[in-house]
Order: sequence, then C-alpha cells, then structure tokens
Amino acid sequence: MKRRNFIKIAGTGSAGLSATFATPLLAQNKTTKRSPVLKIAHITDVHIRPEENAPRRFKQCLRELRKLGVDFFLNGGDSIYAADYDHITRERVTEQWNIWDDCIREIDGHKIYSCIGNHDIWWAAPDKQDSMYGKEYVVQRLHIPGRYYSFSEKGWHFIVLDGNNPSVSLDEEQFQWLKNELEQLPENTPVLLMSHYPILGVTPFWEGGMHSDYQALKTLFYKHRDKVKLCLSGHQHLLDSASYNGVSYFCNGAMSGFWWEKGDKSSAAKGYCQETPPGYAILELYNDGSFTNTYIPHTY
Repeated sequence: MKRRNFIKIAGTGSAGLSATFATPLLAQNKTTKRSPVLKIAHITDVHIRPEENAPRRFKQCLRELRKLGVDFFLNGGDSIYAADYDHITRERVTEQWNIWDDCIREIDGHKIYSCIGNHDIWWAAPDKQDSMYGKEYVVQRLHIPGRYYSFSEKGWHFIVLDGNNPSVSLDEEQFQWLKNELEQLPENTPVLLMSHYPILGVTPFWEGGMHSDYQALKTLFYKHRDKVKLCLSGHQHLLDSASYNGVSYFCNGAMSGFWWEKGDKSSAAKGYCQETPPGYAILELYNDGSFTNTYIPHTY
C-alpha cells in the first residue's frame, strides 16, 4: 500500500477523516518516555461467503496484514455474510462458518479476538435447544471465552462487548460486569473497548444502528476517564470518528465494503459502501495511553 492511499485518524480528534491529531495525554505525561507497545489489526464486517470470490480476496487481505507485523487481530463481528434471516438454512450457516475457518488460517498463529455481530447469529434454528441456535454457537465458532469478555496485553486492557440485545444495548448482567471491570483496574490503565455497534458516531445519524444505552455508557466512561481511551466498532460499513470527554470513537469501515459486491448507485466507487472504501484499520498503542488509528483501503 502506498502512503497516499491511507486514511489516517490519530489521537482523539474528529475534525476530519484525513487529519492527524495529537493525543492529549502526550502533553500531560511529560515525564513518561512515549514508546509503542502494540500494533493491532482491526477487521470488521467481513461477511464471508462463497460468492463474489470473497474467500480469495479476504485471504489476500490477511496476508497483507501479516506483512505489516501486527501483534494480534481484533474482529468486530459480522464475520459471516448472514445467518440471522428466517430463510437461512443450517447448511448455509455451516458453509459460511467453514469458509471463515479456512480463511482465518491465513493469520498463521496470530491471536484473533472477536465480538459477535448481528448477522452471525442463527435465530431460525428449529428450537432454542438446537446446538446451533443463538449466541453460544457463535461463541464456539469464533473460539472466544464468552459473548463478552476482557484481556490484557502489554499494559493495555481490552474489553469486548455484546450489543446484540433488545434495543441494541448491553443487558443488565453485562453492564454490571463492565462497571466492575473498570472499577477493578488500577488507575490510569489505558482501556480499549470493542463492540459491533457504534456507541457514539457520526454515521448513525443517517444509518441508525447505534447503541441505545449510549448515555449510560457515556456516564460510566466519564467516571473512568483516566482509563477509557477509545472504542472501536463496525456495523455501519462506513468510516467515521468522534470524540467526547476524552474518549475517541472509531467506526472502521468494513472489510467487505459493499458486501464484496460492486456497489450501488450511491457508492462513490467500485466496492465502496456509499463513500467508504473496503478496508481495515491498523492501531498503534503506546505506553502512555496514546494511540493512532489508520484505515487502509484494499482494492478488489
């Protein structure tokens, strides 16, 4: 990729998708020598399926990402094309997940931490006792510890959320877990949260699809403003950034762009979803809690 093809969003600014912003923490921690600790790939809305030559194209993107020297992958959900519609059969669900498994072998031993997307869940199973029904089957297919979970790497704490609940929100059990998770962390521990749906963003104003519990989350994040640094999302297939109370929110487009298709009349170019090219993001995280978020378009 040539540098001019990058769309770079850094720090906590939101004034433009092509601008670079300084993270406020850099001015605060003058005694701390800033150094990078993690390089992460954020992929989202892969929507893998056998059609449109999607498997070959996705594998090529994963090979490109490996060359960038990332430490691990964050997968923002909607890993498969669609399991959530009433007409989707068991065979179709299984076929899509098998293709996902085959493609993910390209990450060659790298860890991948995923969250559940709305299209990943097969609600049309014959009954709720079916082993493929609901979220637990997705948890198994993605090899994640639960529908929401957390982990730590090199001084940063990562929280993966499940917004696939009524009104696109965290259920009460999960919200209490999140509160406890943030409270138990030592002061000034930098936190990155990932959800499938945006918690705050620009594109929900014309696309919808945003967390309905954003006010409760905003209040919680403000209470822990020494910790919560950024929130990643997908779902929209659009690229945007927003900043509020020192927290940066990045909706990082979609690996599949216009679902691996050519696009429609509203798309700016081939494969685009409206004005957003298909692509993925690279995040660089630093020891002082600062970061950059760079969106890299890929070609069809």
